[in-house]
Amino acid sequence: MKKNIVTIVLIGSLLFIGQNMLAQDPPPPPSGGHGQSGNSTNGGGAPIGGGVGILLALGAAYGGKKVYGLFQNQEKLEE
Repeated sequence: MKKNIVTIVLIGSLLFIGQNMLAQDPPPPPSGGHGQSGNSTNGGGAPIGGGVGILLALGAAYGGKKVYGLFQNQEKLEE
């Protein structure tokens, strides 16, 4: 009897979830301006140059710190 109740609850919940998925709105249609005067850029032409430069500078600083720490440890081992 317990197995039948679990099966009924499982099937009922799967049917309920399926109905909720069907109730979602369809995606909006594509914009009318795409492709008429050339392809539009993704992201609206947001500049990424500044962010890349910042990431490169931070990466170089982190690498420099690691190399400096390596040389400091090496000097301590030689003493």
